[in-house]
Amino acid sequence: MDKVRLGKTNLEVNKIGFGALPIQRRNMDDSIAILNRAYESGVDFYDTARFYTDSEEKLGRAFEDVRSNIYLASKTAAETPEDFWNDLETTLKELRTDYLDLYQHHNISFCPKEGDELAKAMAEAKEEGRIRHIGITTHKVTLAHEALDSGLYETLQYPFSYLSGKEELELVEKCRKLDVGFIAMKAMGGGLLKNAKASFAFMNQFSNVLPIWGIQHMSELEEFLSYPQDMIIDDSLRQDIEHDKEELGDNFCRGCGYCMPCPEDINISLCARMSLWIRRFPTEPNMDERTQKIMEGTKDCIECYACVDKCPYELDIPRLLKENYEDYQNVLTGKTIIK
Repeated sequence: MDKVRLGKTNLEVNKIGFGALPIQRRNMDDSIAILNRAYESGVDFYDTARFYTDSEEKLGRAFEDVRSNIYLASKTAAETPEDFWNDLETTLKELRTDYLDLYQHHNISFCPKEGDELAKAMAEAKEEGRIRHIGITTHKVTLAHEALDSGLYETLQYPFSYLSGKEELELVEKCRKLDVGFIAMKAMGGGLLKNAKASFAFMNQFSNVLPIWGIQHMSELEEFLSYPQDMIIDDSLRQDIEHDKEELGDNFCRGCGYCMPCPEDINISLCARMSLWIRRFPTEPNMDERTQKIMEGTKDCIECYACVDKCPYELDIPRLLKENYEDYQNVLTGKTIIK
């Protein structure tokens, strides 16, 4: 399995990184089976977060006996030193380890810089040996540049896929020049990209990018493991990529969930991208009574714009909810036929 060097951390990890958010949706036995298979196949970088419910616990149970053979990265959304230390204690306990290879600020509302209390806490944890390297994750390009310009961070985790444009490509190049490791999250567009082969080939173009693939099913892991390490984008894959770019555009919900909870209990992550979901995946399963009820909830939107303030992509979510509800009703009543 090919290696990628994570910038100034000097960590050389296998190019297939494991994103451990989706396994929170699986039971303990299934999760451990998937993690063991990944480990046995040579996957050695695992990214989780305190925010991912029982994900850390599952990694801890799976890898306690092989801890020295892998790299564990976790994240904290803490914005105060007290919460930072509480999160770190809990993370180390759940992961059954006394250190993290990489600890990252998790999509917080500002970029901790030298002199900030939060930055001091992170530096202290590194001095104590409880974390070995410091990173940051964000969905906002302005914060990403702030982090890189600060010189404090050894890695940047940022959304990157074959839908990415000039801004994202510039970040990748800036990381290369600054020797900052670039970790690509949402390599499958938050679940809306169906072409894993094209995604894998796209990532192979960047020697300094580590994609972390969100794995929920054994079949997904096996698919990524089956691809040749030197696979490149051919004419067929290029056509597939251009088709997806045309269909999805830029103004779509990635399902990150940072806009939630909604004060009106609207399932924004589902409802704001239903139009794409029922066209890119089988339509009928999303026409059931349960989904209809969830979509009806969009009518409770009071346009408070709390979700817009929290959206890292600055989407007009109330508008997306209206458009997706209207389209869903048209499909449900037969006014719109999906072929």
